[in-house]
Amino acid sequence: MLGGMRFVALAVGLIGALTVACSPGNGASPAAGGAEGSTTGETDLIVAYQGREELGGDEVAFDSLLGTGKPVVLNFWAAQCPPCRVEMPWFQAAYDRHAGDVLLVGVDIGPFVGLGSHEQARALLADLAITYPTARAVDERLLRRYDLLAMPTTVFFAGDGSVWRSHSGLLTERQIADAFAELAESNP
Repeated sequence: MLGGMRFVALAVGLIGALTVACSPGNGASPAAGGAEGSTTGETDLIVAYQGREELGGDEVAFDSLLGTGKPVVLNFWAAQCPPCRVEMPWFQAAYDRHAGDVLLVGVDIGPFVGLGSHEQARALLADLAITYPTARAVDERLLRRYDLLAMPTTVFFAGDGSVWRSHSGLLTERQIADAFAELAESNP
């Protein structure tokens, strides 16, 4: 019972943190979502933990990964998010099967939602033997841009950079495998 209450408290804290981050009083406005760009005209930077070669460097504008002909999967996670920890090995398996056809980018947003630090994120990657490209968000723009309301959240992009599908919450192993297979088949 205590574990369930803790999860509910984490979820409520996440929603509260996102509400504050996206409130008009903080000088930021929520983005419309999709691959159109941020409403402020600024880029959504990520800083690589690992996978610099696939990402194209240490600090990368997320938009530069879209519209290259290769589908992209953007998975928002945090070190202290129990459902994130569950699905990360499933993402690893799907990435291992489709690495040449689909780019997976896991973005740590733990510090923005009160669910872990960058150090805890790096430790989790090592504990779970995660090798797919991962990065941390520089600020909360990506969270606003893709209207994060739950953890984890995954956004699937077609090769042309358009949003193909988006999912809030835990994905099953089968859902992840099927989505990757479908995206890989769509990649010429």
